[in-house]
This record gives sequence, structure tokens and C-alpha cells, in this order.
Amino acid sequence: MEAKKLTLLLLCLLGAAGIFAQNKLYKKAVFKNGPDSLQYRIMYPEGFSTSEEYPVVLFLHGAGERGNDNRSQLTHGSTLFSKAENREKFPAIVIFPQCPADDYWARVEVDRSVQPLDFKYHYDEAPTKPLDLTIQLMDSLLSETFVKKDQVYVMGLSMGGMGTFEILYRRPEMFAAAIPICGGGDINAAKEYATKVPLWIFHGSRDNVVEPLLSVTMAASILEYGGYPNLTLYSDANHNSWDPAFKEPELLAWLFSKKSRNGKTND
Repeated sequence: MEAKKLTLLLLCLLGAAGIFAQNKLYKKAVFKNGPDSLQYRIMYPEGFSTSEEYPVVLFLHGAGERGNDNRSQLTHGSTLFSKAENREKFPAIVIFPQCPADDYWARVEVDRSVQPLDFKYHYDEAPTKPLDLTIQLMDSLLSETFVKKDQVYVMGLSMGGMGTFEILYRRPEMFAAAIPICGGGDINAAKEYATKVPLWIFHGSRDNVVEPLLSVTMAASILEYGGYPNLTLYSDANHNSWDPAFKEPELLAWLFSKKSRNGKTND
């Protein structure tokens, strides 16, 4: 029994060491605008050169990874892009900003007294400071000559999935494709990006934190406004639907195949 425990401990330590080694590829950085600042991590492609051009992926983490350590935001999703085979096949600049503990990506009221949680979106108001700074960070990066302007993507899970839907509403011309996971958003706002940005939406059917119907209604709204989203529901997944989503064999191939064409849909 003790031998089994020791073996399990060693496997856990080896796994943690592997994740740590991969996350070292993401360099710490801070974006500043006057008194405001946004911590983020950025990974450049292997052999990065300013004379080349690369796609950009923005990843918005969930509520559990908020803080100011500029590390926790790498908990989910970072290894998807830092795996050697994916870096070789899909070279890209990958950005993981971190939302402060007392803030949110989306402009939304959250009622935590019920389960699943209840969300009321307020896109008519200005974006939250973290999302606004993220948009400014992206604008700054996209001004660089080494960025492929027609291959800019956004992904997010849970709170970040909601941030994904909102940033599409606020800057639909910026993105060539989006992957919101176990999120939700303002269904009326989908009109702004339904025909401009291809989406692959994921959710767990057993999610008891963020109601699965939020993703279903977002997909229905996009359809209503003329878009053609992919929607994947996992019958055996709860809130952690990002785990099976990240294992989808065609996920990155689908994402990096998309290119924007002057605000028109690229499907």
C-alpha cells in the first residue's frame, strides 16, 4: 500500500514538474496605461523572429484563476499551446492575461445564491477595467509587424468564456475565430459578430455552476442572426468541460484554419 502511495506521489510530482517546465515558456509581462496595469504571460513561437509573421491567441481564464501572482492564469489551457508538437504544428504568439481577484472579464451581475449561478449582462455599460486593458494590450500587439492580422483568435473558459462572448461584441473585427467554453453572454449582442466570427462553443451537459442552456441559447442566437456556430455538449461533463474540449483532436486545426476577411465571415 505504501509503495502504491509513493508511486502515485512520484507520478504527481513528475506531472507537476512537466507543467512547470512548459509554463516557463510563458514570459511574465505587465501592460500599463497610466495608473492602470494588467499582468499577463506571453509565449512566443520557437525561433521567433520579428521579420516573420505569426498568429495570435488570446486566452481568458476562469474565476478561480484570478489574482495578482501572474501565474494562476496558466492553470488551464497553457499546456495545450506549449506542447512541443503543437508549437511545431501551430506556431503562434499566445497571451494569458490575469484578471484581479475582485474583478471580472465580463460586465455582468452574478447571483451566487442559486445553483447554477444566475448572470445578468450589461454590455450597454463600459467594459470592466481588466477587459478594457486586455483590448488595449491586443491593440498594442496587433500594431506590430510580426503579427498576422487575419489570424487573431480568442478562447476562454467559464468567466473567460463570458469574456470571450463580450470581447467579440466589443471588437468583432479583431478576431478570426473564437472558442468559448462553459460560458454565456448577451444573446442580443450576438448580432454584432454572428456572421463575422466563426465560433466553436463547448459546454458540459451536467454543469451545475454555469447553466448549459447559456451556451445553447448563445448558439441559437448566433444562428438566428445568420451565423453558423459549432456547438459541442458533453453528456458526462460537469463544469470542467474544458478538459474534454482541450482533447478534441481537431480543435487547434479548426482554430488556426480560420482567417478573417475584412469583417466578413471566413467560413
